[in-house]
Amino acid sequence: MAETVDELTVEYMEGDEMTVKELDKIVLTKGAWATLMFRYKDLDRKSGDFGPDKYTIRRYQKRNGEYSQRSKFNISSKAQAESIIAALTKWTNE
Repeated sequence: MAETVDELTVEYMEGDEMTVKELDKIVLTKGAWATLMFRYKDLDRKSGDFGPDKYTIRRYQKRNGEYSQRSKFNISSKAQAESIIAALTKWTNE
């Protein structure tokens, strides 16, 4: 478990094999509730290669000195990410 926001990651190992590779993360909020956005890739077990970039937004709550995930939203495609960007850009420019 992570004790600081900087330690939070989406990387995942199964034994000695990395199945989720974190490419980048942005901390949106810190504190007792932290919100982070990650860019990552999943391992394609058939090919042994990592697939296309994916994105997720995750909320963590700090309890007893450790952060635990409370919710997440996975952005399913580049097209969905672009739609979210367009909507937020429109709303923040109004």
